[in-house]
Amino acid sequence: MTAMAAVVALMALVAVLATTSALGAHGRRSARTASDFLVASRGVTPWWNASAICGEYISAAAFLGSAGLVLAYGADVLWLPIAATAGYVLVLAFVTAPLRRSGAYTVSDFAEWRLGSRTVRRIVTGCVCLVGWFYLLPQFQGAGVTLRVLTGAPLWVGWAVVVGVALLLTITGGMRGVTAVQAVQFWLKLAAVAIPAAVLVVVWNLGGGSDPVTGAAPHFEQATRVRVRTEAAVLVPAAVTVTAHGEIDGVHRDDETVPLAPGRHAIGAGADIVFPAGSAVPHAERLPVQDGATWATPFGRGQPHALFDTYSALLGVLLGTMGLPHILMRFYTSTSGAAARRTAAFVPVLLALFYLFPALYGMLGRLYVPELLVTGDTDATLLTLPRRMVPGSGGALLTGLIAAGAFAAFISTSCGIVVALAGTISQCARRRGGIRAFRAGAVLAVAAPLPVLPKIGPQGAADLVTLALTVSACSLCPLLVLGIWWRGLTAAGAAAGLLTGGGLATAAAITHLLTAPWTGWAMTVLARPAAIVAPLACAVMIAVSLLTRARVPRRAHRALMRLHLPDDRPVR
Repeated sequence: MTAMAAVVALMALVAVLATTSALGAHGRRSARTASDFLVASRGVTPWWNASAICGEYISAAAFLGSAGLVLAYGADVLWLPIAATAGYVLVLAFVTAPLRRSGAYTVSDFAEWRLGSRTVRRIVTGCVCLVGWFYLLPQFQGAGVTLRVLTGAPLWVGWAVVVGVALLLTITGGMRGVTAVQAVQFWLKLAAVAIPAAVLVVVWNLGGGSDPVTGAAPHFEQATRVRVRTEAAVLVPAAVTVTAHGEIDGVHRDDETVPLAPGRHAIGAGADIVFPAGSAVPHAERLPVQDGATWATPFGRGQPHALFDTYSALLGVLLGTMGLPHILMRFYTSTSGAAARRTAAFVPVLLALFYLFPALYGMLGRLYVPELLVTGDTDATLLTLPRRMVPGSGGALLTGLIAAGAFAAFISTSCGIVVALAGTISQCARRRGGIRAFRAGAVLAVAAPLPVLPKIGPQGAADLVTLALTVSACSLCPLLVLGIWWRGLTAAGAAAGLLTGGGLATAAAITHLLTAPWTGWAMTVLARPAAIVAPLACAVMIAVSLLTRARVPRRAHRALMRLHLPDDRPVR
């Protein structure tokens, strides 16, 4: 990282923080009541609301993680932007307008209003908190990685910046203040990926760049120094002689020439390795080594259980989007059910526009920054490409623009999650959660995931977000769909399904994050349990509700009429 690039990156961060503060201050002046803090007094227009939803949905996973996944896995992961965008079609069809007509402030409020059970409300609150906390982890981690790559700062500095800004905006402006921040930052993030992408494509064409779809596995175009920050195991695809300073295979090297045979090698933390030009790129042990044709072909690697892994991940993202509490809470800010539906219709268009670019960055990363495959730090693809392809001040300026977009992603998504969690916690803690309870909930929301951050290891942002979406798909999604569309849902059925789906999905996520790598079907199911757990949770809700059909709430028919009649029709 050059000094110029570090200075430009810091300037970009300062600019984002200044813009965020100004927008937050504008919102603070008009945020006076609990309704302002929770749902912006239900007065946000569809276009403004759609921009804000996209602003908080384009998180670390979308901004950094998607390009990194394409770099590492190729066509196998193009399901992520497709499913993320398509999820809003399901939200539009099944959730938005009825949920807005319920008049609830949060998903927990909706559950109690629909089923008349405080117990179900508490279980839903627990599920909302778990989804939100899993979703905050990649935001904090992505901020740490961004600042480390750009300035060399420790990871905790990035964590502290995002935690501090998100907490300040939330406790001072609530939903009204956060809405303006998120809406403006969506357009900043779009510009931050689109402008550098256009420049880099021109550079690639003018330079006669090679085609990543053809040829052998990635190789170093020139002699390349790779610094390994943490202990790593790598797979060397072809014999190579390197110059190393640090520990390799348990032996300390002091700028020595070291031959590496094909196969697995252990590299110690802090090791510096120089690979000669033309040598094949070693890959972190968890990443596949692929030639161009395999990288560009879905299921080209022939990995075990590939079909289940992909479709289970697709199902988790699709259904999980329907239950994301920070997204659903935005629809409560709409002026009516019809406005909520128009908002949801705008969102896929804006997301599709953004998702044109991650695949392009992943492709260029395979050509120009293959060393990221050695360390497994693929989330740094966007941040590293401009400086590699455009040396000097031009690359530094493009890096600064991307850095601004990255921090806008971390901040806007974190704010949305914290607002949703604070609203849910405050409404559960007190029957009428006031501003003081909301602020206490915000502090708890950002504090809870912090102890887990140092323990999760080098997980990619997209993998972490997929875990959050899976928990949502297996708990909140079945509750919402059945609660909105099926009169026969009972409190006992909802509670049983939530505990089954949410419990199993959370256990799988924690096991996947904090235990040693598993193999075979166990590894696949722990990483992608949605295809099994989501249908199971839905089946449990239906079965227990049928067994307790005598306890269907008396007001269920009236509640469904309110959910589905047009806004101007009275409920009789």
